[in-house]
Amino acid sequence: MKRKLIALDLDGTTLNDESMLSVRTKDVLNRLRKDGHIVSIVTGRPYRNSYYYYKELEMTTPIVNFNGAWCHNPSEQNWSHSYHKTLSKDLAISMLSLRENPEVQLIAAESQQSIYIEGEYIPYPDFFPEGIEVSKQLTSETLLEDPTSVGVFTSTRQYQPYIEEKIIEQYRDAVEVRMWGGDTPCLEVVAAGVQKALGLERIAAYYNIDRKDILAFGDQENDYEMIQYAGLGVVMSNGIDRLKAIAGDITSFSNHDDGVARYLESYFAI
Repeated sequence: MKRKLIALDLDGTTLNDESMLSVRTKDVLNRLRKDGHIVSIVTGRPYRNSYYYYKELEMTTPIVNFNGAWCHNPSEQNWSHSYHKTLSKDLAISMLSLRENPEVQLIAAESQQSIYIEGEYIPYPDFFPEGIEVSKQLTSETLLEDPTSVGVFTSTRQYQPYIEEKIIEQYRDAVEVRMWGGDTPCLEVVAAGVQKALGLERIAAYYNIDRKDILAFGDQENDYEMIQYAGLGVVMSNGIDRLKAIAGDITSFSNHDDGVARYLESYFAI
């Protein structure tokens, strides 16, 4: 079979409901890499809380973080196809006004190396796997760099559409807003034009893999463009209906029942 690029969302897709990689998933991905296929993580998560999955899978391939805002190769510091797209500091600071809404519990601005927060609610361990001490207070005095993204955390998912509407209303064409986080509801705000498909396209170009030879797996709104872009966009059985409507295929099993691994076993006949 011709070499394929397999793009994997993490939460609700490759990870189970305990945010872990199953033994079956790891074994299948390892076999496919040994057969010459390319496996890459394409996630809304920052690198700081996705790198341990990258290490657990013993990857050496590029990874896409922040819903497409940062494409890089942790195994190759000066990777020629890397890019990093940021928001302005002023825009990030202005978003602190969203905290006036009681349903907004935390604002978190992130750069490649640092995180700045405002709010009492700390989604630990999902958002801070290494502890809250990694963060700094988010103020105009402390934020001295243009952040990669601003995460807006709400009390429950039901408030996300309302807050998303407010963000789009205020910033219009300057930003993109995507949802991620599983049990930790987050609206991720990134620069306009940023989406997972942007990073996926960059990785495919690097490996000289045609679009038709890309398999992408996802489950949520932030996977929409990636699923649409891939030659075969596969949506999880536990995925949202809007994504299923454009899917090239849908897994028979959920993320918690090794849906990705089972699909790949069948597709590659392994």
